[in-house]
Amino acid sequence: IIARLGGDEFVLLVEELGDPAALTEIARKLLAAVSELRKIDGQELNVTLSIGICTYPADGRDSKTLLSGADIAMYRAKDRGRNGFCFYSAELQSHTPEKLALEAGLRHGLERGEFRVYYQPKIDMTTGAITGVEALLRWQHPERGLLLPEKFIHLAEETGLIVPIGLWTLREVCTRAQAWKDAGLPRMPIAVNLSAIQFREEQLVSQLAEILKSTGTEAGILELEITESMVMRDPDEAVKLMRNLRAMGVHLTIDDFGTGYSSLGYLKLFPINNLKVDRSFVRDLPHSKDDVAITRAVIAMAHSLEMNVIAEGVELREQFDVLRNEGCDEFQGYLCRPPLAEEELIRFIREGGTQGKLN
Repeated sequence: IIARLGGDEFVLLVEELGDPAALTEIARKLLAAVSELRKIDGQELNVTLSIGICTYPADGRDSKTLLSGADIAMYRAKDRGRNGFCFYSAELQSHTPEKLALEAGLRHGLERGEFRVYYQPKIDMTTGAITGVEALLRWQHPERGLLLPEKFIHLAEETGLIVPIGLWTLREVCTRAQAWKDAGLPRMPIAVNLSAIQFREEQLVSQLAEILKSTGTEAGILELEITESMVMRDPDEAVKLMRNLRAMGVHLTIDDFGTGYSSLGYLKLFPINNLKVDRSFVRDLPHSKDDVAITRAVIAMAHSLEMNVIAEGVELREQFDVLRNEGCDEFQGYLCRPPLAEEELIRFIREGGTQGKLN
C-alpha cells in the first residue's frame, strides 16, 4: 500500500515480510527507480529520495509510533546526504518524546505558516528616536503557544531546517519593509540574525539578491547580524563574503562582541557597519568596574574604526546612563520595549516612540 501524506512525503506499507532485511533491497530498488526519472514531458528533472524505515513490532505497535519513527529515520537519511535510507534504531532513542514531537512539528511549521517575526526597536541614546529594529523569530506552535528561538533554533540547525527557515525570515522581513514604506512609515533599517549554517551557504549572496529584487526592497534597509565566532572560523573567507554583501548595499553588524575570540587585526579588516556590545557586559553595569572598563574600551575602539555601537539587553536606567556617558550610540532592551508584534511596533512608531522621553 502506498499513500501520499502531503507535500513531497509518501508512506509505503509493506506487509507479511518474512525477512526484515529484505527492506534494504526494497529501499535500494526505490532509490534506483527514482534516479531514472530524468525527464517528464521533455523537462529535465533533478529528483532525490530519502527513505526512513520503521518496523512492526520492533519499533512500535501502533500507526502513530511507526509513522513517527519512520519520519525521524527519514530526516536522519537526509542529514547524511540525499538519495539514501535509514532504519529507525535504538540510537535514535536519545531524542526525548518531547523533542521528537517538536522536530516533527518544526518540519511542517513553514508549510502551515506558523512562524512569526517580532521586532525590537533600536533607540538613539541621545535623542530617543527609533533608529531601526531587530527582527526576532517566533514559532506560533498550535499546541504549545508562542515559542522563543531557544526552544527550537538548535533543533532547526540539527535538522538542516535552519536554511529554509532563515530564507523565509529574510523574505518576510523584506516584504514587511516594503509594506511599511508603502504605508508611509519612516525609513527604518531591519536587522536579521544569520545562523552559522546560513553564513556558510555558498548561495547566500545570490539568494539574498533574489529576495531583494522580488520584494522590491532597498538593500540598505537590511542589516545582517553575525557573531564573531562565525567570522573567526575562517576569517579570510568571511571577509570575502562580507565584502560581497556590502557591495550589494547590505549593512553588517558583529553581534555578541567580546564573548568570542576576535583578533583585532582581523576586526579592522571586516567591512562592518555596527558593533553590538553583548548583554553579558551590560548586565552588571554600573556595579562591575571591569564591565564598565570593558564597555568603555569597546566603544572607543569601535568608534576609532568608524563603527556604530549598539548595546543590547539594556533593562535599567542606570545601565542606560553609563552607556550614554561612555558614548554608546544606540541601545535595545526592555528599558524601551520588548520584541513587539508588527501591529504593536507600528502603533509604537506612530505614537512617537521614546523620542524626547529618555532625558
